[in-house]
Amino acid sequence: MPEISAEPENDAPASQKLQKVLAGSGLGSRRDMETWIEAGRVSVNGTVATLGRRVSPGDRILVDNRPVKLNLEDELPRVLIYHKREGEIVSRDDPQARTTVFEELPRVRNGKWIAIGRLDFNTEGLLIFTTSGDLANRLMHPSFEVEREYSVRIMGELSQEQMRSMTAGIQLDDGPAHFERIAEQGGESSNRWYQVIIKEGRNREVRRMFEAMGMMVSRLIRVRFGMVNLPPRVKRGQMLELESQQVAAILKWTDLPVPEMLPQNRPQDKKR
Repeated sequence: MPEISAEPENDAPASQKLQKVLAGSGLGSRRDMETWIEAGRVSVNGTVATLGRRVSPGDRILVDNRPVKLNLEDELPRVLIYHKREGEIVSRDDPQARTTVFEELPRVRNGKWIAIGRLDFNTEGLLIFTTSGDLANRLMHPSFEVEREYSVRIMGELSQEQMRSMTAGIQLDDGPAHFERIAEQGGESSNRWYQVIIKEGRNREVRRMFEAMGMMVSRLIRVRFGMVNLPPRVKRGQMLELESQQVAAILKWTDLPVPEMLPQNRPQDKKR
């Protein structure tokens, strides 16, 4: 939808579009923020904001009547990787009071951690968290087709014909699906391991594809998301905050702006 402004824009050098500032505060993607503005949830200096509004230092922004601190400088977002364990959920709230992956993440000032993609209750492996709504949207949106790589253990062994079918495409209840690649990784006794790469994040998609071949998945581990790999030293339940140069590389890879000056301090490893 084209942006419509009912207010004169402030062309001062320090002014920025409202949705960019809100996304930079970690509240969501720019498109999310545009939706909030259209819904009348955002005000600037006591006036309900409209799309196209620009804000400058000194402006008071409220979202759902709660103040948001302005961040008008391009800052390097924080990115954290976590080795999710089986039995944890990727949600902030759970009616069943199960353990969530957000419980022991380090605190973030004037923002929040956004999970990039989900893993179901019985799946372990790589989760990425960031304070940037734009980065999260870039990595998760289906149009960007970011690869997810998994190690899969099944009882039994796939035939070559089954493996060809899984890359050519099979029909699931919610539409066609396929692996970009599937490769054998060995195994012992009746347990066999496979490496699979997929570009979608549909619910239980990897498991459902193996079930369509008559195979039950006994263990599923995500080992890569895009250009980010799960380091072997990050064991189950541990987390690691990426260094400035690593974060800058991810921004560049996703075609997002990289600040000219990067922080020199190295984040400390975060463990649960």
